Amino acid sequence: MTISDWILNFFRKPTSLYKKIYASLASWLIIVFLVNWIIFYPNLNSVDYENSNYKVLGLNIPTNLEFAGERVPQNDYEIKESLEKEFFANKSWKSSSLALFNKAQKWFPIIEPILKREGIPDDFKYVAMIESHLSNVVSSMGATGFWQLMPITAQHYGLIVNSEVDERLDVEKSTVVACKHFKDAYNYFKNWTLSAAAYNVGIGGIQNALKKQKSDNYYDLLLNKETGSFIYRILAYKTLLSNPTHFGVKNKIKKTNGFPTFKIIKVDSSITNLTAFAKHINTDLTLLKTFNPWIIGEQIHNPDKIIYQIKIPKNKNIDISVYYNDVFPIKINNDTTLLLKQSTDTLKIITDTLKKC
Repeated sequence: MTISDWILNFFRKPTSLYKKIYASLASWLIIVFLVNWIIFYPNLNSVDYENSNYKVLGLNIPTNLEFAGERVPQNDYEIKESLEKEFFANKSWKSSSLALFNKAQKWFPIIEPILKREGIPDDFKYVAMIESHLSNVVSSMGATGFWQLMPITAQHYGLIVNSEVDERLDVEKSTVVACKHFKDAYNYFKNWTLSAAAYNVGIGGIQNALKKQKSDNYYDLLLNKETGSFIYRILAYKTLLSNPTHFGVKNKIKKTNGFPTFKIIKVDSSITNLTAFAKHINTDLTLLKTFNPWIIGEQIHNPDKIIYQIKIPKNKNIDISVYYNDVFPIKINNDTTLLLKQSTDTLKIITDTLKKC
Protein backbone atom coordinates (compact mmCIF):
# COMPACT_ATOMS: atom_id res chain seq x y z
CA MET A 1 0.00 0.00 0.00
CA THR A 2 1.37 3.37 -1.00
CA ILE A 3 1.30 6.47 1.19
CA SER A 4 -1.41 8.03 -0.93
CA ASP A 5 -3.60 4.92 -0.48
CA TRP A 6 -3.13 5.06 3.34
CA ILE A 7 -4.16 8.72 3.45
CA LEU A 8 -7.28 8.04 1.38
CA ASN A 9 -8.28 5.15 3.67
CA PHE A 10 -7.74 7.32 6.76
CA PHE A 11 -10.10 10.01 5.54
CA ARG A 12 -12.73 7.44 4.63
CA LYS A 13 -13.08 6.44 8.35
CA PRO A 14 -16.31 7.41 10.19
CA THR A 15 -16.71 11.03 11.34
CA SER A 16 -17.29 9.92 15.01
CA LEU A 17 -13.74 8.58 15.15
CA TYR A 18 -12.36 12.00 14.17
CA LYS A 19 -14.33 13.63 16.93
CA LYS A 20 -12.82 11.27 19.53
CA ILE A 21 -9.30 11.90 18.25
CA TYR A 22 -9.77 15.67 18.21
CA ALA A 23 -11.29 15.63 21.71
CA SER A 24 -8.36 13.64 23.09
CA LEU A 25 -5.82 15.99 21.54
CA ALA A 26 -7.68 19.04 22.87
CA SER A 27 -7.81 17.55 26.39
CA TRP A 28 -4.08 16.88 26.44
CA LEU A 29 -3.30 20.37 25.17
CA ILE A 30 -5.41 21.91 27.94
CA ILE A 31 -3.73 19.77 30.65
CA VAL A 32 -0.25 20.65 29.39
CA PHE A 33 -1.15 24.34 29.32
CA LEU A 34 -2.50 24.35 32.91
CA VAL A 35 0.46 22.44 34.32
CA ASN A 36 2.86 24.80 32.57
CA TRP A 37 0.96 27.85 33.88
CA ILE A 38 0.91 26.68 37.49
CA ILE A 39 4.58 25.68 37.56
CA PHE A 40 6.07 28.64 35.77
CA TYR A 41 3.67 31.43 36.88
CA PRO A 42 2.97 30.79 40.65
CA ASN A 43 2.73 34.48 41.55
CA LEU A 44 -0.36 34.80 39.39
CA ASN A 45 -2.16 31.96 41.15
CA SER A 46 -5.24 33.48 42.83
CA VAL A 47 -5.12 31.05 45.78
CA ASP A 48 -1.45 31.50 46.56
CA TYR A 49 -1.13 31.12 50.38
CA GLU A 50 1.50 33.77 51.05
CA ASN A 51 -0.24 36.38 48.95
CA SER A 52 -3.62 35.76 50.59
CA ASN A 53 -2.12 35.71 54.08
CA TYR A 54 -0.35 38.99 53.49
CA LYS A 55 -3.65 40.60 52.57
CA VAL A 56 -5.33 39.22 55.70
CA LEU A 57 -2.57 40.48 58.00
CA GLY A 58 -2.79 43.93 56.51
CA LEU A 59 -6.57 44.11 56.83
CA ASN A 60 -8.02 46.50 59.41
CA ILE A 61 -5.13 46.37 61.87
CA PRO A 62 -4.68 50.00 62.95
CA THR A 63 -1.35 51.65 62.32
CA ASN A 64 0.51 53.27 65.20
CA LEU A 65 -0.93 50.93 67.83
CA GLU A 66 0.22 51.69 71.35
CA PHE A 67 -0.40 50.54 74.90
CA ALA A 68 0.00 53.08 77.70
CA GLY A 69 1.96 55.35 75.38
CA GLU A 70 4.35 52.57 74.34
CA ARG A 71 4.41 51.82 70.61
CA VAL A 72 3.66 48.33 69.34
CA PRO A 73 6.22 47.19 66.75
CA GLN A 74 4.52 45.98 63.56
CA ASN A 75 7.50 45.28 61.34
CA ASP A 76 7.67 41.66 62.47
CA TYR A 77 5.67 38.82 60.91
CA GLU A 78 5.01 37.04 64.23
CA ILE A 79 3.73 40.24 65.83
CA LYS A 80 1.40 40.86 62.88
CA GLU A 81 0.19 37.27 63.10
CA SER A 82 -0.56 37.62 66.82
CA LEU A 83 -2.43 40.88 66.22
CA GLU A 84 -4.41 39.31 63.39
CA LYS A 85 -5.42 36.40 65.60
CA GLU A 86 -6.79 38.61 68.38
CA PHE A 87 -8.41 41.13 66.04
CA PHE A 88 -10.13 38.68 63.70
CA ALA A 89 -9.89 35.03 64.74
CA ASN A 90 -11.67 35.40 68.10
CA LYS A 91 -15.24 36.39 67.25
CA SER A 92 -16.81 35.89 70.69
CA TRP A 93 -15.97 39.35 72.02
CA LYS A 94 -17.16 41.09 68.86
CA SER A 95 -20.47 39.23 68.96
CA SER A 96 -20.95 40.51 72.52
CA SER A 97 -19.94 44.06 71.63
CA LEU A 98 -23.22 45.69 72.69
CA ALA A 99 -23.00 44.17 76.17
CA LEU A 100 -19.36 45.21 76.41
CA PHE A 101 -20.18 48.80 75.41
CA ASN A 102 -22.89 48.99 78.04
CA LYS A 103 -20.59 47.61 80.71
CA ALA A 104 -17.80 50.01 79.77
CA GLN A 105 -20.20 52.94 79.91
CA LYS A 106 -21.28 51.88 83.38
CA TRP A 107 -18.00 50.91 85.03
CA PHE A 108 -15.18 52.82 83.31
CA PRO A 109 -16.31 56.12 84.92
CA ILE A 110 -15.67 54.45 88.31
CA ILE A 111 -12.36 52.81 87.34
CA GLU A 112 -10.82 55.69 85.36
CA PRO A 113 -10.57 58.25 88.22
CA ILE A 114 -8.90 55.66 90.45
CA LEU A 115 -6.32 54.84 87.77
CA LYS A 116 -5.62 58.55 87.31
CA ARG A 117 -5.35 59.18 91.04
CA GLU A 118 -2.94 56.26 91.44
CA GLY A 119 -0.77 57.35 88.49
CA ILE A 120 -1.64 54.39 86.24
CA PRO A 121 -2.17 54.90 82.47
CA ASP A 122 -5.79 54.87 81.40
CA ASP A 123 -5.25 51.89 79.06
CA PHE A 124 -5.05 49.60 82.09
CA LYS A 125 -8.83 49.71 82.38
CA TYR A 126 -8.89 47.22 79.50
CA VAL A 127 -7.08 44.73 81.73
CA ALA A 128 -10.24 44.51 83.84
CA MET A 129 -12.29 44.13 80.66
CA ILE A 130 -10.38 41.07 79.48
CA GLU A 131 -9.96 39.62 82.96
CA SER A 132 -13.66 39.57 83.86
CA HIS A 133 -15.74 41.43 81.26
CA LEU A 134 -16.28 43.93 84.09
CA SER A 135 -18.12 41.50 86.32
CA ASN A 136 -17.62 40.00 89.77
CA VAL A 137 -16.82 36.55 88.47
CA VAL A 138 -15.11 33.74 90.37
CA SER A 139 -12.79 31.54 88.32
CA SER A 140 -12.24 27.84 88.84
CA MET A 141 -8.83 28.73 90.33
CA GLY A 142 -10.38 31.07 92.90
CA ALA A 143 -9.51 34.39 91.25
CA THR A 144 -12.35 36.78 92.09
CA GLY A 145 -13.82 40.12 91.10
CA PHE A 146 -13.37 42.61 88.28
CA TRP A 147 -9.58 42.30 88.53
CA GLN A 148 -9.51 38.54 89.19
CA LEU A 149 -7.43 38.80 92.33
CA MET A 150 -6.22 35.65 94.08
CA PRO A 151 -6.75 35.60 97.88
CA ILE A 152 -3.04 35.80 98.74
CA THR A 153 -2.54 38.80 96.43
CA ALA A 154 -5.58 40.64 97.79
CA GLN A 155 -4.54 40.05 101.41
CA HIS A 156 -0.96 41.07 100.65
CA TYR A 157 -2.24 44.48 99.54
CA GLY A 158 -4.58 44.88 102.51
CA LEU A 159 -7.97 43.54 101.43
CA ILE A 160 -10.09 41.43 103.76
CA VAL A 161 -10.90 37.96 102.43
CA ASN A 162 -12.72 35.48 104.65
CA SER A 163 -15.97 33.51 104.79
CA GLU A 164 -18.05 36.61 105.60
CA VAL A 165 -16.30 39.44 103.75
CA ASP A 166 -14.52 39.39 100.40
CA GLU A 167 -13.34 42.87 99.46
CA ARG A 168 -12.18 41.63 96.06
CA LEU A 169 -15.85 42.06 95.14
CA ASP A 170 -15.68 45.77 95.98
CA VAL A 171 -14.92 47.36 92.60
CA GLU A 172 -13.27 50.48 94.01
CA LYS A 173 -11.10 48.71 96.59
CA SER A 174 -10.04 45.99 94.15
CA THR A 175 -9.12 48.63 91.55
CA VAL A 176 -6.83 50.30 94.08
CA VAL A 177 -5.15 46.95 94.75
CA ALA A 178 -4.71 46.30 91.01
CA CYS A 179 -3.06 49.72 90.74
CA LYS A 180 -0.62 48.82 93.52
CA HIS A 181 0.32 45.67 91.63
CA PHE A 182 0.86 47.64 88.42
CA LYS A 183 3.05 50.17 90.23
CA ASP A 184 5.16 47.47 91.87
CA ALA A 185 5.74 45.87 88.48
CA TYR A 186 6.57 49.19 86.85
CA ASN A 187 9.07 50.05 89.58
CA TYR A 188 10.96 46.94 88.56
CA PHE A 189 10.54 46.84 84.77
CA LYS A 190 10.22 50.58 83.99
CA ASN A 191 7.88 49.49 81.20
CA TRP A 192 4.08 49.53 81.24
CA THR A 193 3.66 46.74 78.69
CA LEU A 194 5.76 44.33 80.75
CA SER A 195 3.90 45.49 83.88
CA ALA A 196 0.56 44.58 82.30
CA ALA A 197 1.89 41.17 81.22
CA ALA A 198 3.17 40.63 84.76
CA TYR A 199 -0.40 41.05 86.01
CA ASN A 200 -1.25 37.89 84.11
CA VAL A 201 1.74 35.68 84.87
CA GLY A 202 3.28 37.40 87.87
CA ILE A 203 6.28 39.69 88.25
CA GLY A 204 8.54 36.68 88.83
CA GLY A 205 7.27 34.98 85.68
CA ILE A 206 8.21 37.95 83.50
CA GLN A 207 11.55 38.36 85.31
CA ASN A 208 12.47 34.74 84.57
CA ALA A 209 11.40 35.00 80.92
CA LEU A 210 13.46 38.17 80.37
CA LYS A 211 16.51 36.63 82.01
CA LYS A 212 16.37 33.28 80.23
CA GLN A 213 15.62 34.78 76.82
CA LYS A 214 18.02 37.72 77.25
CA SER A 215 15.40 40.27 76.22
CA ASP A 216 13.90 43.47 77.58
CA ASN A 217 10.83 43.55 75.32
CA TYR A 218 7.46 41.83 75.73
CA TYR A 219 7.07 41.41 71.98
CA ASP A 220 10.29 39.39 71.73
CA LEU A 221 9.40 36.93 74.50
CA LEU A 222 8.16 33.37 74.08
CA LEU A 223 5.51 33.02 76.80
CA ASN A 224 2.65 30.68 77.62
CA LYS A 225 -0.39 30.97 75.38
CA GLU A 226 -2.44 33.17 77.72
CA THR A 227 0.30 35.61 78.63
CA GLY A 228 1.65 35.63 75.09
CA SER A 229 -1.68 36.90 73.79
CA PHE A 230 -2.48 39.16 76.77
CA ILE A 231 -1.31 42.50 75.35
CA TYR A 232 -2.64 41.74 71.87
CA ARG A 233 -6.06 41.06 73.37
CA ILE A 234 -5.94 44.33 75.30
CA LEU A 235 -5.17 46.14 72.03
CA ALA A 236 -8.14 44.45 70.34
CA TYR A 237 -10.54 45.47 73.12
CA LYS A 238 -9.10 48.96 73.21
CA THR A 239 -9.67 49.36 69.47
CA LEU A 240 -13.19 47.93 69.64
CA LEU A 241 -14.33 50.12 72.54
CA SER A 242 -12.56 53.33 71.55
CA ASN A 243 -13.15 53.06 67.80
CA PRO A 244 -15.99 50.58 67.09
CA THR A 245 -16.45 51.72 63.51
CA HIS A 246 -13.00 50.30 62.76
CA PHE A 247 -14.63 46.86 62.99
CA GLY A 248 -17.83 47.93 61.32
CA VAL A 249 -19.68 47.86 64.65
CA LYS A 250 -22.47 50.37 64.95
CA ASN A 251 -22.38 51.72 68.47
CA LYS A 252 -26.04 52.19 69.29
CA ILE A 253 -26.11 52.27 73.07
CA LYS A 254 -28.88 53.44 75.26
CA LYS A 255 -27.35 55.94 77.64
CA THR A 256 -27.61 55.04 81.30
CA ASN A 257 -27.82 57.43 84.21
CA GLY A 258 -24.66 55.99 85.75
CA PHE A 259 -24.61 54.99 89.37
CA PRO A 260 -27.11 56.32 91.90
CA THR A 261 -26.14 58.63 94.71
CA PHE A 262 -25.43 56.82 97.95
CA LYS A 263 -25.52 57.47 101.61
CA ILE A 264 -22.63 55.83 103.44
CA ILE A 265 -23.25 54.03 106.70
CA LYS A 266 -20.13 53.29 108.76
CA VAL A 267 -20.23 50.22 110.95
CA ASP A 268 -17.48 49.23 113.42
CA SER A 269 -19.37 46.49 115.27
CA SER A 270 -20.56 43.00 114.43
CA ILE A 271 -23.71 42.43 112.35
CA THR A 272 -25.43 39.28 113.56
CA ASN A 273 -28.43 39.39 111.23
CA LEU A 274 -28.22 41.10 107.83
CA THR A 275 -31.98 41.12 107.27
CA ALA A 276 -32.59 42.85 110.57
CA PHE A 277 -29.70 45.22 109.93
CA ALA A 278 -31.12 46.16 106.50
CA LYS A 279 -34.46 46.95 108.09
CA HIS A 280 -32.71 48.96 110.80
CA ILE A 281 -31.04 51.24 108.23
CA ASN A 282 -34.31 51.64 106.35
CA THR A 283 -33.57 49.49 103.32
CA ASP A 284 -33.99 45.86 102.28
CA LEU A 285 -31.65 42.91 101.90
CA THR A 286 -31.74 42.96 98.10
CA LEU A 287 -30.44 46.52 97.89
CA LEU A 288 -27.92 45.84 100.64
CA LYS A 289 -26.46 42.82 98.81
CA THR A 290 -26.52 44.45 95.37
CA PHE A 291 -24.52 47.54 96.28
CA ASN A 292 -22.32 45.82 98.86
CA PRO A 293 -21.51 42.51 97.13
CA TRP A 294 -18.38 42.13 99.28
CA ILE A 295 -20.69 41.00 102.10
CA ILE A 296 -20.77 37.30 101.22
CA GLY A 297 -21.86 35.81 104.55
CA GLU A 298 -25.10 36.01 106.47
CA GLN A 299 -23.44 38.03 109.21
CA ILE A 300 -20.22 39.91 109.91
CA HIS A 301 -18.16 39.19 112.99
CA ASN A 302 -16.02 42.20 113.77
CA PRO A 303 -13.99 41.71 116.97
CA ASP A 304 -11.23 44.03 115.68
CA LYS A 305 -13.64 46.96 115.27
CA ILE A 306 -12.85 47.39 111.57
CA ILE A 307 -14.80 50.28 110.05
CA TYR A 308 -16.89 48.99 107.14
CA GLN A 309 -18.55 51.48 104.81
CA ILE A 310 -21.92 50.28 103.57
CA LYS A 311 -23.50 51.96 100.55
CA ILE A 312 -27.23 52.45 100.35
CA PRO A 313 -28.86 54.20 97.35
CA LYS A 314 -30.83 57.25 98.33
CA ASN A 315 -33.51 56.35 95.80
CA LYS A 316 -35.28 53.31 97.25
CA ASN A 317 -37.18 52.65 94.00
CA ILE A 318 -34.07 52.27 91.87
CA ASP A 319 -34.02 49.55 89.20
CA ILE A 320 -31.26 47.25 90.44
CA SER A 321 -31.37 44.94 87.41
CA VAL A 322 -28.74 47.03 85.60
CA TYR A 323 -26.32 46.44 88.49
CA TYR A 324 -26.77 42.97 89.94
CA ASN A 325 -25.84 41.21 86.70
CA ASP A 326 -22.36 42.65 87.11
CA VAL A 327 -21.77 42.68 90.86
CA PHE A 328 -23.30 39.44 92.07
CA PRO A 329 -20.57 36.75 92.20
CA ILE A 330 -20.84 34.11 89.47
CA LYS A 331 -18.60 31.07 89.18
CA ILE A 332 -17.35 30.40 85.68
CA ASN A 333 -15.13 27.84 83.96
CA ASN A 334 -14.71 29.63 80.63
CA ASP A 335 -14.70 33.40 80.13
CA THR A 336 -16.15 33.06 76.61
CA THR A 337 -19.46 31.94 78.13
CA LEU A 338 -19.56 34.68 80.74
CA LEU A 339 -21.95 37.15 79.15
CA LEU A 340 -24.48 34.49 78.14
CA LYS A 341 -24.31 32.90 81.59
CA GLN A 342 -24.92 36.18 83.33
CA SER A 343 -28.03 36.99 81.34
CA THR A 344 -29.72 33.70 82.21
CA ASP A 345 -28.47 32.68 85.66
CA THR A 346 -27.98 35.74 87.81
CA LEU A 347 -31.56 36.46 88.88
CA LYS A 348 -32.06 32.85 89.95
CA ILE A 349 -28.80 32.87 91.94
CA ILE A 350 -29.73 36.09 93.73
CA THR A 351 -33.21 34.86 94.52
CA ASP A 352 -31.92 31.57 95.95
CA THR A 353 -29.24 33.32 97.96
CA LEU A 354 -31.57 35.87 99.45
CA LYS A 355 -33.94 33.09 100.52
CA LYS A 356 -31.14 31.65 102.65
CA CYS A 357 -30.40 34.97 104.36
